[in-house]
Amino acid sequence: MTVVKAEKLKKDYGLNNQIVHALRDVDLEFQAGEFSAIAGPSGSGKSTFLHLAGCLDTLSGGTMTVNGQDTGKMSRKELALLRRQNIGFIFQAYNLIPVLSVMENVSFPLTLLGLDKNEIKDRSMNLIRDVGLDGMENRRPKEMSGGQQQRVAIARALVKKPALILADEPTANLDSKIGREILELMLALNESQGTTFIFSTHDQMVMDFARRIVRLGDGEIESDEAKS
Repeated sequence: MTVVKAEKLKKDYGLNNQIVHALRDVDLEFQAGEFSAIAGPSGSGKSTFLHLAGCLDTLSGGTMTVNGQDTGKMSRKELALLRRQNIGFIFQAYNLIPVLSVMENVSFPLTLLGLDKNEIKDRSMNLIRDVGLDGMENRRPKEMSGGQQQRVAIARALVKKPALILADEPTANLDSKIGREILELMLALNESQGTTFIFSTHDQMVMDFARRIVRLGDGEIESDEAKS
C-alpha cells in the first residue's frame, strides 16, 4: 500500500524579492512499513518534503497524496483531520508541552480524537513502557534528559497508531550513543507495529539505520537506493 506519493511536486518560496525553488518536479513514493531517510545538506528540500507530506505546508505545483488522499484538493479543516488521525511527528526540538506530564503529553493526541478515558490511559501507558519510560509518567519535560524527552515524543507520535511517522532530524540534539538508542527504538517499533517511518537527515548514523535512502540536492532527487 502506498502511504505517500508525490508527482511533479513543486514548492516555491519568496525570499528577499526572489523565488526559491525548494522542490522541483519531485516524483517519489513510500510504501507501508518503510523505514526510509531523505538525506541532503541544508537547503536541499528534505524538510520541505516532510512538511508537505505532513500537511504542514501547501504545495506550489504537482500532487501530494497521503494515505490515499490528495492533499492539494483538501480544505484546511480536512488537512487538520488527516494530520490528527493518520500522521505522527517527531522533531529535533521534541516539541513537548512543558506544563504537561509524560502521561499527559503522550495521551494528548488521543484526547483530541475523543477516545474513551480508559482506552486513552491503557494505550498511553503501553507506549510509555514500550519506549522504556515506565515509572516516569508523572515527570515534566524539564525533569528529563534530551534522550528521555525524545522517547516521550516517539510515544506521543505512535499512540494514535498513525499510518505515517515523519521524523525531522530526530537525533540532531542528541549525542551519538543516545541517538543510536533512539534509532534502535524506532526501528524496533517499525518492525513490531509496521508503521511507516520517513526521516529527513544529514546524519550518517540515521542513514546507516535506514533501509532506503533518497538523496536530494537543490530540490531534486539525486539518487534513490534501497538496501538489500
